[in-house]
Parts: sequence; structure tokens; C-alpha cells
Amino acid sequence: MGKAGHALKQALDRHGVSQYSLAAKLGIERTNVYRWVHEVRDPSAERVYEIVKALKQLNPDAAREFVRLYLGEVVEDIES
Repeated sequence: MGKAGHALKQALDRHGVSQYSLAAKLGIERTNVYRWVHEVRDPSAERVYEIVKALKQLNPDAAREFVRLYLGEVVEDIES
């Protein structure tokens, strides 16, 4: 467990996006975001997509950072 949560925590922290604002944008309880960033639970693939969309609206740099940290190697392999 944890790669998505770790990437999300770093992106939120680096770009000053609160767990609360992400939860509000996603229409979920903040405790769900807390569980992801503390690696208690992993978000589903569908939720990862929704996280990226929400982060794009809140802070596009945070969205790019999350994708880079979470999928960096995969994206780099595809682009090569």
C-alpha cells in the first residue's frame, strides 16, 4: 500500500493544497483523503482519475506533481 498516498501527500504539501479543499472538490469526507495520505487505504483507479481532475481545478501544478510522482516511470516509458 501507499504509492498513491505518498505521491498525493507530497503533491498536496509542496503546493499548499489542503486535504479539506481536495475532499470538498471531490465531494467526499476529509477523512477519506486523510486515509490516502497516511497510507491507511489506497484510492481506486477511478478515484485517482478524479483526484487528478480535482487537483487540476485547485492547482494544476499539484496535479502534474501527483501524476509525475505516482505514474512517472510509466509515463516516461510510454513517451520514450
